[in-house]
Amino acid sequence: MGALVGLGVGIGLVLIWSAFALPHPERAPREEGRVTRLLARAGLQGVSAPGFVLLCVAVGMVAALAIQVVSRTAPVALVFGLLGGYLPVAVVTGRARRRQREFAEVWPEAVDNLASAVRAGMSLPDGLAALGTRGPEPLQPAFQSFALDYQVTGRFGDCLDRLKDRLSDPVGDRVVEGLRIAREVGGGELGRLLRNLSGYLREEARTRSELESRQSWTVNGARLAVAAPWVVLLMLSLQGEAIRRYATPAGVVVLVVGAGICAVAYRVMMRIGRLPVERRILS
Repeated sequence: MGALVGLGVGIGLVLIWSAFALPHPERAPREEGRVTRLLARAGLQGVSAPGFVLLCVAVGMVAALAIQVVSRTAPVALVFGLLGGYLPVAVVTGRARRRQREFAEVWPEAVDNLASAVRAGMSLPDGLAALGTRGPEPLQPAFQSFALDYQVTGRFGDCLDRLKDRLSDPVGDRVVEGLRIAREVGGGELGRLLRNLSGYLREEARTRSELESRQSWTVNGARLAVAAPWVVLLMLSLQGEAIRRYATPAGVVVLVVGAGICAVAYRVMMRIGRLPVERRILS
C-alpha cells in the first residue's frame, strides 16, 4: 500500500513539474471558414456561422413547403427550396459587396482627415480615435470601437488588429498596415505617406467605379437571364394540370438539366464580366 501511495505522489509531482518546466507547443490559430469571412465582410460579425446556416435551411424549408402547398409537385418544391436556401447567401453577399464599395469611396476622405489631425499635432492613436466622430460615417463605428479599445488597453498594435477584424476590408488592411509601419519606424514622413496614400486610394476608387459602371449591364443581363425561367415556372405553379407534368421522370430530368445549365451559364457570365477582386492578404 505504501509503495502505491509513493508511486501516486511521484507521478503527481512529475506532472506538476512538467506543467511549469517543459515547453508547450503553440497551437496554430483556427482558420476562419468561408461563412464567417462572408459575414465579416458584410459587417455582421455578431451573427454566428451556424446560426446563418440554420437560417438558410429554415428559409429553404419554408419556400419548399409553400410551393408544395401551391403546386403539389415535390420536384418543383425541392427546386424552389434550394433557391430559397440560397437567398440569404445572395443577400449577405450583395451587402458585403456594397459595403466594400462604400468603404473604398470614403477611405481617401478618412486618410485626409487623419493627415490633417497629424499636421495639427495630434498623435497617431488620437487621430485614429478622432475618426470615430469626425471621419466618414460608414467608418465611424469601427473607429469608435478602436478608441474604446485603446483607452482601455493602450496597446496600439493589438487595437489595430481588432480594427482590421471589424473592418474586414482589403483597403482597410493596407491603410492599417501602413499606419503600423509608420508608428514603428517613426520619423517625419507620416504626413507625406498619408497624402500619397490618399491620392492613390482616390485614383483607384475612381478607376474601379468607371469599370463597374461599364460592366454592370453584363451582370444584370446574366441575372435576368437566369431568373426568367424560374419566374415562369413559379407562375406555372398556379396551374395544377401543367405543373404536375414536372412530377414525371421526364419532368424531373428537365428540371435537373435546366438548373444545371442555368448554374453553369450564370457562373460563366459572371466570370467573364467580373473585375479583379482584391483579397485580404494582410489579414
